[in-house]
Amino acid sequence: MLTPTVIEEFDAQAPDTTETATFGLGCFWGPDASAGALNGVVRTRVGYAGGTTADPSYEVVGDHTEVVQLEYDPNRLSFADLLEWAFAEHRPYRQPKKRQYQHVVFTETADQRDQLRAYLADSEYDRERIETRLEPLEDVYVAEAYHQKFQLRGKRWITDAFDAAGYDAAAVRESPAAAKLNAHVAGHDVDVPFVRPSFDRRSA
Repeated sequence: MLTPTVIEEFDAQAPDTTETATFGLGCFWGPDASAGALNGVVRTRVGYAGGTTADPSYEVVGDHTEVVQLEYDPNRLSFADLLEWAFAEHRPYRQPKKRQYQHVVFTETADQRDQLRAYLADSEYDRERIETRLEPLEDVYVAEAYHQKFQLRGKRWITDAFDAAGYDAAAVRESPAAAKLNAHVAGHDVDVPFVRPSFDRRSA
């Protein structure tokens, strides 16, 4: 049973040391849920990046792109592992015309840039045909609360437990438990103790 205590205990076990990876993979609701299912991903958040518009929002996104940012445990996942996931999540040879939903692989460090080069060199992708943008990350602007963990909207058996635990919107956004539950209700397999097949993804 999902209880406030279960949520709090799971979140308390999150590793103290994480690294981040940021990807534009179309509308951010889907990849936010998909990423939460990955073993080694600790938490997720969605936002806007890759542009120059000051203080973007969903209503005024400007030249930014919707992104999902992952915090992951580097002892369990590498950036190369996340590249494998990200390239499987989109079509690298096709780029949406609308910049808001374009495909972008961001790199934050020299090591991530090296891993991206190595990944592309070892992959079967034709580098000349790839339309996915490959860019250094500058800033990520966190999206509005109603976009975070979007799959949990209307799932009272989940949201009531977070409310009872005293989580506000920002705490839910940053909660490792919320990331896993968001993946679960979206239909992804999630390997955590409090998510079992007996939990009905459609429950309100």
